[in-house]
Amino acid sequence: MTHAEAAKRIAQLTKEINYHNQLYYQESRTEISDFDFDRLLEELIQLETSFPDLLSPESPSQRVGGSITKEFQTVEHEYRMLSLGNTYTVEELQAFDERVIKGLGHQNFEYFCEMKFDGVAISLVYENGKLVRAVTRGDGTKGDDVTANVKTIRNIPLAIHAANVPAKFEVRGEIFLPLKEFEKINAEREQKGESLLANPRNAASGTLKMQDSSVVAKRRLNCYFYQLLGEDLGISKHDEAIHLIESWGFNVSPTYRKASTIQEVLNYIEDWREQRFTLPLDTDGVVLKINDYDQREELGFTAKNPRWAIAYKYKAESAETELLSITYQVGRTGAITPVANLAPVQLAGTTVKRASLHNANEILRLDIHERDFVFVEKGGEIIPKITGVNPVKRKIGAHPVHYIEHCPECGTGLIRKEGEAKHYCPNAQSCPPQVLGKIEHFVHKRAMDIDSLGTERIRALIDQGFISSYADIYDLENKQQDLLGLEMSQDQYEREVSGLLYIRLDKALFALTEGISYKQIQDYLTETAHLPLRDQLRGFQAQIRAWKKKVPANVGMIDYLLQNLDQHLELMKVEDYVPVAVVLEIFLGRRTSFEQILEASKKHGTVHMILLELNLDLPVEIQERIKKLKANTFQEGVISNMMEGIFKSKEQPFEKVLFALGIRNIGENTAVLLAKHFGSIDKLKDASDEQLLEINGVGETLVHSIREFFAQSENLEHIARLKAHGLKFEIEHREEQVLGNALAGKRILASGKLQNFKRDEIVGFVQAHGGQYISSVSKNLDFIIEGEEMGPSKKEKAIKLGIPLISEEDFLKMIQSN
Repeated sequence: MTHAEAAKRIAQLTKEINYHNQLYYQESRTEISDFDFDRLLEELIQLETSFPDLLSPESPSQRVGGSITKEFQTVEHEYRMLSLGNTYTVEELQAFDERVIKGLGHQNFEYFCEMKFDGVAISLVYENGKLVRAVTRGDGTKGDDVTANVKTIRNIPLAIHAANVPAKFEVRGEIFLPLKEFEKINAEREQKGESLLANPRNAASGTLKMQDSSVVAKRRLNCYFYQLLGEDLGISKHDEAIHLIESWGFNVSPTYRKASTIQEVLNYIEDWREQRFTLPLDTDGVVLKINDYDQREELGFTAKNPRWAIAYKYKAESAETELLSITYQVGRTGAITPVANLAPVQLAGTTVKRASLHNANEILRLDIHERDFVFVEKGGEIIPKITGVNPVKRKIGAHPVHYIEHCPECGTGLIRKEGEAKHYCPNAQSCPPQVLGKIEHFVHKRAMDIDSLGTERIRALIDQGFISSYADIYDLENKQQDLLGLEMSQDQYEREVSGLLYIRLDKALFALTEGISYKQIQDYLTETAHLPLRDQLRGFQAQIRAWKKKVPANVGMIDYLLQNLDQHLELMKVEDYVPVAVVLEIFLGRRTSFEQILEASKKHGTVHMILLELNLDLPVEIQERIKKLKANTFQEGVISNMMEGIFKSKEQPFEKVLFALGIRNIGENTAVLLAKHFGSIDKLKDASDEQLLEINGVGETLVHSIREFFAQSENLEHIARLKAHGLKFEIEHREEQVLGNALAGKRILASGKLQNFKRDEIVGFVQAHGGQYISSVSKNLDFIIEGEEMGPSKKEKAIKLGIPLISEEDFLKMIQSN
């Protein structure tokens, strides 16, 4: 390869690797396997080694991880966090072993083998036995200070209580989200209609960067430690260091083993090839290191990697299966995600039925056709990914898969912004998943605080047409009678392609009969699932006679069902379901026509909504029978509880209402700031860009969000309706308590735990003495009240800015002396 060709290829590789790094570290997703990514990186390193003048300081080969975020203070590592070279074959491991033998000049050494965990690398610094700093890997030279968040991880010692602990030392490990916790979080997110977390590694990384440490604590992160660093530690081998940190209380994975030869290393790798799936976290390989520190020093380093350690990566397991269909999921922001539905296949110890397809580009790149046989890979993803297609097995005449053009939830035409891979549904006002997200935010405890409106109830109200925006919530007071009997779930229904509503056969039989339990009906239908519908129903009549359960009445009702089905043979058949209209005709036939029932069942998605339209005066006996067709329903107690919560929410102050509106980039603190500054929603709406930018903490992005929100007529209409319902859109001018002016003109922040004040009390106390309370560290502060366990990053920033730190005791003396 010529110099010019090498330069061109290096530029191409750099662009490609940076793209995949961006996807992995910033967007929590991948488009290629780890194996393919490592090969790209290896090719880049090889070219830069052959043409050293083409090596740029900005090259991805010079970085170990993702970019440094600005939200956390950047800290330099005392000892650089190096990456390891990767191998994938026995031959490559044997070549590494030969290099070690050559470097040492003998074979008198041993390896320390341990699993390579797929987590987030962390460096912890202890001084005088106490944890003082936790820093992410970053670029290997410097990383983000995440001490406050790391302190919430329960198995990380905050202090070491042992004899002969060095004055200062560093331990390194891998923070991870246990698989069970990850699955639990995703189950909760799925239930709420939220998009699923991609994989445990990205979930752990995202959690570690959260600003609210209380949220981090709830995620129940874990950590395995694998390295001890420091001066004069009194140890000469790695296994001694591991035993030492174990004795100090650090969590070390029990998967390590010493090996005297490369064959013993290979045995270790094979022993864990399948056994690794039993561990509480994902692993992607094995790390082997020379055990003796002096021998490590003798072997030294390359420009990027140590010569005394290497990683062996298991190739991600792959399986071939048939693509059955592709469904499209709509996220709360309107982002569309295609998911492949697969014929079940065993992969990495689990049965795989779904796989991610990411976006339209991926479908096009893979050239997927209908009912293709595809290769599926599971490399730590909760939803495995399709990595390729087997064109040999493609069916003759199979059509290419074309990405949808309209939202599957609301039918709106999809858009795709320039430079973005995802398609979006722009119908933020009425697309059900997006509406659900907005209303959930509105009723949240930290917004309008209507805790009686949970996700399930909100979804039921949206699906059945009672609400389509947060403003509709306050109209429910006039619809209480219609809410009585509203169904919580629509799982028992299916809609045929013509639009006709069907109901599960087990629910229909439960409503038509008396004295027979729902479980008895389900068991019977399971046992006779192989029979045609009419044979099943005739058999059910025989079973009723055997049970001796109100035989004449129950057998007669099944006769009615059979007769009605025979009379309406033109209706489509849906396996395990019967038309709702056919069932309702048995109960309502004398009070209305079948045609009216049929039309209503084409328009509505539940029995409850059909009955509301028909508006019939039904005797209690029939109401009770029909109630058995429904899922769990809204009862008087539930409705009363909801109304109480809705009524009470009208007392929320303006800043809470402003936050509840869900204006992009307006969080709780910003809502308070804007509410106090402008005093009303109208003044905020009419404020000029210059007036907004004058406020400390308001930037161009927020100004754009505010402009965009008030430019939409739907939002103005919602605000007008909420005003009419009595919600507060002006600040309440309460007479503030004045205790003195000792702090007049002073800008103050309190950090850490205070002995004499709670968080809201210190704010009021400062203001009552003429001072201004500032919520974050900035150069504008006059001083900071330093409480117990003040965050080290805040303290370091304060010292750097020259802001005085005073004790709570000195602060109180300052008040008393004036």
